[in-house]
Amino acid sequence: MAGRRAWLSRSGPVMAGSILALVAVAPVWAEAPKRFEIRGGDLSQALNAFSHQADVPVMTLADIRRRTSRGVRGLLTPEQALNRLIDGQNLRAVAAGGGYVLREATAPLSPPPPVAPRYLSSPEAPTEVDQVVVTGFRETLLHARDLKRRAAGAQEVILAEDIAAFPDLNLAESLQRVPGMTISRDTGEGRQIALRGLGPDFTRAQLNGMEVSASTASGMDNRGSVSRTRAFDYSIFASELFNRVTVWKSYAVDQDEGGIGGTVELRTAKPFDYPDDKLAFSAKALNNSATGVVSPRIAALASRRWGDVGALISLAYSQNDANEYGYRNWGWSPVTFGAANIGPDVARDVADRLLATGPDRVVAPMAESYSTWFDHRERLGVTLSLQYQPGDRMRLGADLLYGRLSNDRDEFSLAAAGDNPLTGDVKGTQRLRAAEIRGDSLVYADYSSGVDLRSEHKRSEDTTVFLQGAINGEIQVSDRLRLRGAVGYSKSDFEGPIFDKIFLQASDKAFAYDLRGDDAAAHSTYGFDPTDPHSWSLMRADTREDQVVNQFTTGRLDFDYQAAPALTIEGGAQYKAFRNDGYTRRGRADYPTGASAPQAVKALVFEKSLRPYVVGDIDATFARLGLNRDLTEADDMPGSHYSLSEKTWAAYLMARANGVVGDRTWRADFGFRYYATDLTSAGMVNTGTKLEPASIHSRYDGLLPAMNLAVDLSSRVVARVSANRNISRPSLSDLRAAGNVNSAPFGGTISAGNPNLRPFLADAVEGALEVYQSRGGYFAVSLFYKRMDSFITTATSAVRYGSTGYPLTLLAPGNGPDTVYTFVRPVNGDGAAIKGIELAWQRDFTFLPAPFDQLGFVGNVTHAAGRSNVLIEDRSIALDLFQLSKWTSNATLYYETARWGARVSSAYRSGYLDGAGSPGSIGSGYKASNNIDFAAHYNTAGGLRIVLEGVNLTDAPITQYTDITEKRLTARTVSGRTFTLGVTYEF
Repeated sequence: MAGRRAWLSRSGPVMAGSILALVAVAPVWAEAPKRFEIRGGDLSQALNAFSHQADVPVMTLADIRRRTSRGVRGLLTPEQALNRLIDGQNLRAVAAGGGYVLREATAPLSPPPPVAPRYLSSPEAPTEVDQVVVTGFRETLLHARDLKRRAAGAQEVILAEDIAAFPDLNLAESLQRVPGMTISRDTGEGRQIALRGLGPDFTRAQLNGMEVSASTASGMDNRGSVSRTRAFDYSIFASELFNRVTVWKSYAVDQDEGGIGGTVELRTAKPFDYPDDKLAFSAKALNNSATGVVSPRIAALASRRWGDVGALISLAYSQNDANEYGYRNWGWSPVTFGAANIGPDVARDVADRLLATGPDRVVAPMAESYSTWFDHRERLGVTLSLQYQPGDRMRLGADLLYGRLSNDRDEFSLAAAGDNPLTGDVKGTQRLRAAEIRGDSLVYADYSSGVDLRSEHKRSEDTTVFLQGAINGEIQVSDRLRLRGAVGYSKSDFEGPIFDKIFLQASDKAFAYDLRGDDAAAHSTYGFDPTDPHSWSLMRADTREDQVVNQFTTGRLDFDYQAAPALTIEGGAQYKAFRNDGYTRRGRADYPTGASAPQAVKALVFEKSLRPYVVGDIDATFARLGLNRDLTEADDMPGSHYSLSEKTWAAYLMARANGVVGDRTWRADFGFRYYATDLTSAGMVNTGTKLEPASIHSRYDGLLPAMNLAVDLSSRVVARVSANRNISRPSLSDLRAAGNVNSAPFGGTISAGNPNLRPFLADAVEGALEVYQSRGGYFAVSLFYKRMDSFITTATSAVRYGSTGYPLTLLAPGNGPDTVYTFVRPVNGDGAAIKGIELAWQRDFTFLPAPFDQLGFVGNVTHAAGRSNVLIEDRSIALDLFQLSKWTSNATLYYETARWGARVSSAYRSGYLDGAGSPGSIGSGYKASNNIDFAAHYNTAGGLRIVLEGVNLTDAPITQYTDITEKRLTARTVSGRTFTLGVTYEF
């Protein structure tokens, strides 16, 4: 608490100074006459010209396509000029929020409400902003800015101007533009997100108003391989399926609990989003520089309305061949050499360090490798939306989303990992002739003989199928009371039925590695020709199968009651059931090397690699060996076969209010949310002789308060403050019941998860100041602080067996519930805090002379800091929070006219930790990265748009390391540049 007070005390003057400075320079907008010079013609282009010349935003709630304007000239007020532009078009202009809203003249005219309701339970809430027609990148930014301005809490919005408007390979890459948002990448694409320094497990994903989860896999063991976490893998979806993404950074009690970091709300298109029928398509060709293969990417949308009924279907399909390759190792480990393994030319002081034992041992890399990961990725998404709206008092909707992501991978590695490997102590046949130690790291080693090399060829095929169905509706019971409801089900099914490996060995070879230069210079040399098939013999054959299934069933009922003109009371109840099931199965066959070993079918690496070498042909070798690759439950890895079931009941009550104090308007929401979760964790426990089922139950509940307040200090300046309490549930692996029980006559050891873990609990406070520059853009500064309790760490303790919840049938003879066992499990430990500052700026450069007045910029930068204690070799050490990059930034420079536009974007994140490290190394993580993307388009006279895009233009590497002090390299890979060329067309 004292630390929190000290931070707030230090931050107070900074925030106050920022507010005073920004208020002092905030411009004041007035309805003064201006000189207008707008030609007649297309109304859309005339409105764009008006918006620039008047320096005010214009939003349309009417279809303005195929409408014309007679133009306007002279010294007029903006309102007079706008009314002349739309004269004769059956349109009316309403002043709102410092700009204008255009509507059909027959529509009822009223300004937008001062509070923008956030109907997270139903994506069909009748907010007018859902029907705003926006065209062009600049217009989407302005519209998203207005949504941000009108909200009570902190939010960011990404809008698609039209189908295929996002210039990214998948949804994860689109999200990286949000202030404070960072992504992890894999095989050339984004995969998971982190928000304001908190990792993927702390951010909830919501699709069409309901929480969802989806798992995929990485081809690299360094990146976790199969993802069985709460984190949502955004790579499963193409960005074309969504027309709006909202990121809630502050919590309100009408949101589901569970996202300390924030909530990402994904919204697919609906038929009533458009004022008329709509048909659009996009067709592009992709090419990656690391593969040279041209792949298709297509998308289509069709929407039709029949009076009160509407239907919409959209489809997105793509293929992409990606190839990631480079250097890696298995990590670093303390090593001790045998005296016979050190040659006479090794310096005496170096030899003494290599012979040392205990804490003075040198740390060396394990299994230095050249590796390649090729992936043929296929992505399909389909959405279907039906709406029925017989009038203003009732609305019904149904949404169906299907997604499928498949990966066919080939992985190749050439590693120092044979029978006499470099994977730990060196006491075999290896003979060292030269070495160099820097600090405690063996950065260079040259072996004259005795090293057994290993080549690996892995082929895997995995598929994630995602399905969601939801029904929602609302009814205006009276002028003051409205009811909303929704029910839905989603399922993500990841299956990896093929995961086969063939290992070959080249025995007794000379080998050297050199890590003395920068990361890009890491290399190995070989005392033989790795492309000679006669040097290699069969070593091993592996098989593996994985499955991860996530399911959500959700039902909720909400109401809002207009208690007074400026006060709405809202409440509701929700039931949500989550279930996770999965397993990993493995099989292995070892073969003696030499002339008597079975012969593998051999081939050269057939994808891009740092160097060529011989590998085994997967299918041909397995066929020659006659091995059965179909695994059963008997092949389950201990601790991997488990299921989790969570059933949560929740209810909330909140008030939304707005008012005027003096000449300052304000809007707020505040309330409480109660939740209760019943958890059942079941799995197979390994007793050492057999697997037996176990099931453990637990329950937790809590009350979560939240308040969000926004005050318009002037027509241009908005101040915000938020305070709330929220939770994030423990990771799935930490909650597993499955584990190992090793019994002895007088006790034993249990190593498992902990189904009795309490969730992470966080108190958060945030303040922001936003200056809106009319049509020109805005500037915002935010300060945030989160204090998390019940942080989860690992502990070893002596406990009564009966208190663990495991069945008595697992006890050895003579033991009972009072027998003391050593229990190794995750526990709720000390807390942690995270604090930071966020700056965002958006600006059209209309003040520049033509043609530079068409330029614009949008950017943001976030600084965050937070640490927690972790146990490493029985020591408590403070490390930065995992996934926390202290600095992140995004910047986009764009140029846009009615005919063409272009933009270049940068996404930077500083280095971050992803683990506690390993023996001899404190902490492991990723080094800083910066990705540069580009997009351009040209609009033809007939409505056809030509699009050119480039992703990762600099072929930025992904670099991993271990140890925060010596930054020992564990992997450095590149995946090439991706370019797309195509067209979009709208009917």
